[in-house]
Amino acid sequence: MKIAVTAYPRTLQGTSASRRLRTSGRVPGIIYGADKPVQTVEFDQAAMLRHLKLEVFHASVLDLTVDGVTGPALLRDFQMHPFRPMVLHVDFQRVDKNKKVHMRVPLHYVNVDICVGVKVGGGVVQHIINDLEIQCLPDDLPEYIEVDVKDLQLAHSMHVNDLAFPKGVEPIPRLKKENPGVVTVQMPKEAPVEEEAVAAPVTEITGQKPEDVAAAAAAAAGDKKEPAKKEAAAAPKKEGGK
Repeated sequence: MKIAVTAYPRTLQGTSASRRLRTSGRVPGIIYGADKPVQTVEFDQAAMLRHLKLEVFHASVLDLTVDGVTGPALLRDFQMHPFRPMVLHVDFQRVDKNKKVHMRVPLHYVNVDICVGVKVGGGVVQHIINDLEIQCLPDDLPEYIEVDVKDLQLAHSMHVNDLAFPKGVEPIPRLKKENPGVVTVQMPKEAPVEEEAVAAPVTEITGQKPEDVAAAAAAAAGDKKEPAKKEAAAAPKKEGGK
């Protein structure tokens, strides 16, 4: 799938110029590589937002046109506004079709529902990584690498060197040497069981019968009312209605 991207030459540079550019609906950017000078350009903001939502846009050789001249290029970097749907800057790299490129491409996991470790073992498929760095000629660059987990058994893993790469595509040397895990099937973790709250122990007074305890409680209640009775008794009585 070829995606066409149009860039426009940009002459003004600097923070203020870039801010005005974004306000007018444009995105500042640069194009470099292929033994040519760095070129400052600008892009349409709405078109760039649409492109960036496509997975294939991030891992494909693009047809980049500047001043009517079209050449192959790769998206290398972009910056987004912290909270607004706005692209702040984009970087593209020109590519030579005769030189290998390093690119990070997404992994697509297939046959998860019929995985042996899931259907027979009762496990769950766990993705260790979701993309992979590869190297290949530009014309061989795949949109994604397919990871078939159909035969993956419980407590087993697939590693980088176990993957089926398209013709002309291979992992970068570091990954080929280290051969890290890509996906595994493990038993799901059980949710922790909450223990029932234990009631606080009731302290009992030894050597007393229940009826004695009740009587003591009643006596205490009576003591609280006694001061009021004494105060009432101490008040002088009025004689003769005076």
